[in-house]
Amino acid sequence: MAPSIFDRLRLKGKVALVTGASSGLGHRFAEVLVEAGAAVAVAARRTDRLAGLTKAIEQDGGRAHAVALDVTDPARIPAAIAEIEAKLGPIDILVNNSGTVVSERFLEHAEPNWDKVIDTNLKGVFLVAQAVGKRMAGRGKGGSIVNIASTAATVANKGTISYNASKAGVVALTRSMAMELARYKIRVNAICPGYFVSEMTAPYLGTEAGKEYLARVPMRRAGQPEELDGLLLLLASDAGSFITGSCVVIDGGETLDRA
Repeated sequence: MAPSIFDRLRLKGKVALVTGASSGLGHRFAEVLVEAGAAVAVAARRTDRLAGLTKAIEQDGGRAHAVALDVTDPARIPAAIAEIEAKLGPIDILVNNSGTVVSERFLEHAEPNWDKVIDTNLKGVFLVAQAVGKRMAGRGKGGSIVNIASTAATVANKGTISYNASKAGVVALTRSMAMELARYKIRVNAICPGYFVSEMTAPYLGTEAGKEYLARVPMRRAGQPEELDGLLLLLASDAGSFITGSCVVIDGGETLDRA
């Protein structure tokens, strides 16, 4: 008898790395992966924010390890991965979640701010995925890479030009990675969220402009972090074993009339 869908969604014996795990969606992703049975490495520049997360996971009987990681620093990434694998074992799942945004209109967008966003949101995804992918390929047992993109990859938003460009790049990168890494049994997919309640989005969503924006979303609200749980587990687990190169939009219908 084939394993049930519930068994295939389990991650027992797997090791996952979540970047940008110090807050928001990354924090939630780590909790979900642990709940499904994985040991989880949580990475961020703000390691003080990771301490509480790892403590809570361990108190609940899970395995976690916090590591300082700036995804824009190529010299740091191999050492961070080696540290994770020494503590938890080889990485089976990577969730590339680190991201930032600068709100400036195109004509006023400063080059240093452009570089900051592109380096974090796109180059950082490339650097971490390449380093982890090499190890996955070398072991020959496959793995899953989940890149966090955005609906901003496919629709135009004012005032976030570098963010939009970076997330479009993540979508293209995801598809190219999936094509090249399939031979190594490594699946690569992207999640493209619309507006979800998080530390990054809360200031905007609380404004009149934010409320007006949400009023135009067919479901008339922002997403809650837990509404990404099922999709994350599908892409990370054996339940999604034939899914690769997909960029899945989850936005309450936000982009239906903007494509």
